[in-house]
Amino acid sequence: MTTGTRPWKIPESVLVVIHTPALDVLLIRRADAETDFWQSVTGSKDLADEPLALTAAREVAEETGVQCGAGTPLASRLVDWGLTNVYEIYPRWRARYAPGVTHNTEHLFGLCVPERLTPVLAPREHTDWRWLPYRDAAGACFSPSNAEAILLLPEFAR
Repeated sequence: MTTGTRPWKIPESVLVVIHTPALDVLLIRRADAETDFWQSVTGSKDLADEPLALTAAREVAEETGVQCGAGTPLASRLVDWGLTNVYEIYPRWRARYAPGVTHNTEHLFGLCVPERLTPVLAPREHTDWRWLPYRDAAGACFSPSNAEAILLLPEFAR
């Protein structure tokens, strides 16, 4: 099924907390939000059977230019935290999903990069970026589930 010319979004996604060993976190600002909407890398599966690690690596590359897929130096630093969030999709974005879909399942990942890097943003998706200590990053996030994930960082960065 489609939304006119595009297929419906799959209500299964990833959230990738990109961080340094010092627990500084990269946040990016959404281009399609009316407010100061800061977040980690997020994105939906392209296909129902797409492996979550592939979704995570693809979204990191699309949204930041950082390559962390299989065969790259950062591949082993992309870690599935084994945690999920189920949340209600904001009404303004529900038209992207099949009729009746109201909730999304989000899988949490972390990506440890050696140092703060300069991302290459996709301007249609994100307009700015910043690195913050993890507690400050959690406080700056628009999404409560994103903030909670960032606050788990010390546990998963060991």
